Amino acid sequence: MDHLTPEQRSENMRRIKGKHTKPELFVRSLLHQAGYRFTVNGPKNRKLPGKPDIVLPKYKAVIFVHGCFWHRHPGCKGSTTPKTRTEWWQAKFDRNVSNDRKNQKRLKEMGWNVVVVWECELRNPQKVIRKLTRCLSALFWEPPPS
Repeated sequence: MDHLTPEQRSENMRRIKGKHTKPELFVRSLLHQAGYRFTVNGPKNRKLPGKPDIVLPKYKAVIFVHGCFWHRHPGCKGSTTPKTRTEWWQAKFDRNVSNDRKNQKRLKEMGWNVVVVWECELRNPQKVIRKLTRCLSALFWEPPPS
């Protein structure tokens, strides 16, 4: 049973943002501090499948910052399923995961390199920047910016 009233639950859900979330801003800050330059929400970005959170044109790479709950991070404690309306939630989660796979496949077919950063990974910023630097360095012959 939900401990919130329907009105309270509706208000909570209404406040969930789709763009410029704290995790996205944090990853953008890490990339910027490491010397990488990128675009967000530009006209070209909106035309890319799945509307990537961060686009690095120089590396022909896109970064998705996924919430563990909404995008079902496998094996993560954050990917719980609500106890009420579980069938509805499961259908929504299945659509999200299916769309993620489809969009990533389309991006790869277009020649883009796709990196996913999970929300729970942000607890260890050094590990995240190492992951991103390793992925981006492998795509370009130059050493990463210092």
